[in-house]
Amino acid sequence: MSIFHRTMDRLADFIWTGRKVNLRFTAEYRTACYAVPLIKKLLAEGEDGDTYRTALVPWHEVERPPLASYQGDTSRCRIDGPWQQTGRNWLPLGGLILSPGVTAHLDPFEAQALHEQMQQAIEVVIRAWVRDHDLTALPPVPEHFNRRRADRIAKAKIAASASSNSACGTCATGPGDITDHGSGDTAEAPCNARRKGLDHD
Repeated sequence: MSIFHRTMDRLADFIWTGRKVNLRFTAEYRTACYAVPLIKKLLAEGEDGDTYRTALVPWHEVERPPLASYQGDTSRCRIDGPWQQTGRNWLPLGGLILSPGVTAHLDPFEAQALHEQMQQAIEVVIRAWVRDHDLTALPPVPEHFNRRRADRIAKAKIAASASSNSACGTCATGPGDITDHGSGDTAEAPCNARRKGLDHD
């Protein structure tokens, strides 16, 4: 493509940001059956499409396909694939730890050990949440749900909570504003107005 055509194409992108383009892919049948639903989600307009695309941004920043990513407030780790079979076991190709003052690449065995510890920690937190909220006392529900109705209820709760926060002026306003200090206490508990908005459907 000539410099002129490249310049015109960039200009068109700038002027007609809302224009539609046709995409064409060639893939094996079984791969296509799996990939097409994902592609449709990635190309969707609106909040859903934006969220799916944002979730895949890290894929473009790494050299290997990530098997798992775990992220804290200031630290994160990544387990890199593809999986490699060794006898009856499977190992990742490596991993990465990013923490304040630390950038560390992991070998396959270190990455697998960290992956297992992260999974164990997640299991502990989930089971603690189930226990603390007495979820076993509730009747089982289907995994799938009415998306439209559930989104409407969730957004109503968020709006009610935002309104309550504005009214009381002292509530925590973001996920990072309530901090666990390891003793079970929180740095700032939600006020009564906010708690009402969260606790009732």
